[in-house]
Amino acid sequence: MAASQNIRARLTRARLSYDGRATWALDGVSLEVRAGERLCVLGANGSGKSTLAQLLAGLEAPDEGIVELCGRVTFDGTRVDADAYRKARHHTGLVFQNPEDQIVTSVVADDVAFGPENLGVDPADMRRRVEDELARVALASYAQADPARLSGGQQQRVAIAGALAMHPDMLVLDEPGAMLDVRGRRGIMRVLDRLQAAGATLVHVTHFMDEALAADRVIVMRAGKIVLEGTPREVFSHADELADAGLELPLVAEVAHQLGAGGTPCAPCASCTLSARELAAQTAPATHASAAGDAPAPNKSQAEKSLDEKGTNEKGKAGSSAPALLMQNVSFAYDGAPALDGLSLAVAPGELVALTGHTGSGKSTLARLACALAAPTAGTVEVFGVDTQDRRRRRELRGLVGYVMQRPERQLFAETVYDDVAYGPRNLGLSKAEVDERVASQLELLGIAGKAGSSPFELSGGQQRLVALAGVLAMEPRLLVLDEPMSALDPRGASLLRDIVRTLHEAGRAIVLITHSMDDAAELADRVVTLDRGRVALCGTPREVFAHEAELHDLGLGLPDALVLAHQLEDEWGIARATLGEPLTRTALERSLRIRGGEAPC
Repeated sequence: MAASQNIRARLTRARLSYDGRATWALDGVSLEVRAGERLCVLGANGSGKSTLAQLLAGLEAPDEGIVELCGRVTFDGTRVDADAYRKARHHTGLVFQNPEDQIVTSVVADDVAFGPENLGVDPADMRRRVEDELARVALASYAQADPARLSGGQQQRVAIAGALAMHPDMLVLDEPGAMLDVRGRRGIMRVLDRLQAAGATLVHVTHFMDEALAADRVIVMRAGKIVLEGTPREVFSHADELADAGLELPLVAEVAHQLGAGGTPCAPCASCTLSARELAAQTAPATHASAAGDAPAPNKSQAEKSLDEKGTNEKGKAGSSAPALLMQNVSFAYDGAPALDGLSLAVAPGELVALTGHTGSGKSTLARLACALAAPTAGTVEVFGVDTQDRRRRRELRGLVGYVMQRPERQLFAETVYDDVAYGPRNLGLSKAEVDERVASQLELLGIAGKAGSSPFELSGGQQRLVALAGVLAMEPRLLVLDEPMSALDPRGASLLRDIVRTLHEAGRAIVLITHSMDDAAELADRVVTLDRGRVALCGTPREVFAHEAELHDLGLGLPDALVLAHQLEDEWGIARATLGEPLTRTALERSLRIRGGEAPC
């Protein structure tokens, strides 16, 4: 049976279960993907997005329903057409959420060539494809590197290059920017723009709401069903439904929504404002009229004021205690390639330092050295005065520092959540009562107290991340190193984790937060440290660091979204920079607009 040629993929009442139909990962999904369109798929963790992506890429067949791919019916409700699926996969590229799941060789160039080689591409053409796609993702100099030695973001770019090298006419991307820095995300969006212009069909699964603005059509999933569908403007007009689905509005739409008259969101703001120009037009009369006055002084957070008073490397009285983390002239190399190069850094007790930098700048290497998972090739690393290379104090060190890895769900191993969280406290020699108390308190803090008897491998990705964090916190470390804890989480999960980080910080925990999110750095940190090629490039309060716009741009980074939007509004109105007070968070931006009479005139 043939399918419509202008439809690249079609699902009809598709249902798929992973537990013998007790629950449904997809529940009656009907969807058409038109040839040449750019479809964006939004939804919370566990909503069915990744399962939908695998069906569209031909890697899964449903339990019920009909699937049509590349003009042929691949599943008719009872029978799988293996030949039709094989041909569909030859014309479809898939980029997985976790790049390690699709990297299969020990050389980057060979991995990118793997797909074209299986398609029988001519060797000379295959070499050209590998070179072109590695250049497209800025990894040409890593062609002979071992992917296992690359950072998570670099591995993601290898996976994307491998998919593009197959020259697919439909590309399905499952959270391709989750592990990437600002430059990497922008690069991927430019790649998608060019592919669409060349006629490719794109299915883009993402948690970044702003990325959905580039789509022709957006669908929102919840509990295995499609609950919203339409253009970006149509979908983002449903603020309440998006919130129910665990999502949020793009920043510009959220600001307009919050500036509704009388504090009540109004339909025009929510449904019409998806650009800085539209927001500027709505708020121009009141804001522009007051723009000639003196700009309000930038509002520093309490943490910033505290650091101004006490210095950026110490909280409290000088010499009151050893630094939580002290790295002096530290160098480290992988196979001769330097990852850290004479780096020095001090983190004070109780201080939250956001560690930023482009992919491969040395952030994760720094984390491993701080936690004594590797030893520096030069220099010293101390945690509360304990040298990480002092083997006699290793047990003491394990009680001082806790590390939540870039993919913390991979730290899980036990049969139950309780046993996973209890593992560390048990190894510290605590009594059963003490272990029980620590496990219960951490599960309560993280909102997963009811999951103690569950298998961690049956939980959603977000819940697995919380279990891994609970296991680290149960050891009550004085220094906590968090490597991209919010990456790949939906907006609701990321918001929960930010609240947890705030709570830990307020309780006096020293925290090193490795992040690609300038928003998280601005909102959470006392101090921001930016790395470049294994060295400290910028260091200071969030306000001080984000004043270096040109330097951040050169480093492949950016500014917090609120500050970018403030600058765009000032440019639209033709007023001086800093008129809105250089707001670093969306709350500060909304406050600045209200101070200047920026209530939306709706």
